[in-house]
Amino acid sequence: MHPDTDLVIQLQSLDQKIAALEKEVAALPKHIATIEKALESHNRKLEADRAALTANQKDRKRLEGEIQVHEQKISKLKEQMLGAKTNEQYKAFLHEIEYIQKEIRKAEDRILEHMTESEPLDANVKKAEVALKQEKVVVEEEKTRARKRTAEDQGFLDQHRTQRAEIVAKLPKETVVIYDRVRLKSGGIAIAEVIDSRCQACRIMIRPQYLQDLRKGTELMRCEQCGRFLYINSPISFEDVAAKVG
Repeated sequence: MHPDTDLVIQLQSLDQKIAALEKEVAALPKHIATIEKALESHNRKLEADRAALTANQKDRKRLEGEIQVHEQKISKLKEQMLGAKTNEQYKAFLHEIEYIQKEIRKAEDRILEHMTESEPLDANVKKAEVALKQEKVVVEEEKTRARKRTAEDQGFLDQHRTQRAEIVAKLPKETVVIYDRVRLKSGGIAIAEVIDSRCQACRIMIRPQYLQDLRKGTELMRCEQCGRFLYINSPISFEDVAAKVG
């Protein structure tokens, strides 16, 4: 096996770790934004329920005030009715009293409706207040964990990038250029093992002569189909080589 093969395997392992860490670092702010958005949505719902409950209570007080005013009018009309001098005047007072009594009944019916509506609203508000308080605690804990995880990931990223630079410095520039180009277009896999005469990345059969040259290990060779670097009959596993970078 060519002496640079181990370095390319280590480089690929580092790049995979770096990619995973970068993905996680990028995902954490999105995760926090999602849970904060959910919290804000629940807070808006609570505020809407509070506003509805306040409006309900305000309307009930208004209706109760109207009933009180109507009752005072009826009391005055009854007093005035005692001084009615004609039958027509007496009937007029009765008619006005009946009209006001109907208005009172309408207001009372509306009050009953408001009371029925307020019960679930009040229950929802109390339940939502408790849930929102708990959710805020969870969100803050999640944000703390995310900040800690981001800091840890950033530390590992710095470490891996330093190791990557060290490996790149040991490899020929042309090899690194080819490696980076192939890795970017091949889903992060720039080197693959040959097993049973097949490239394990693209599964294409390797020509016998090409396979023989690969076994000699005199140069880094690439798959004629997918362009990835190849290695064969590694004395240790890919995982063991990759483990050299931690």
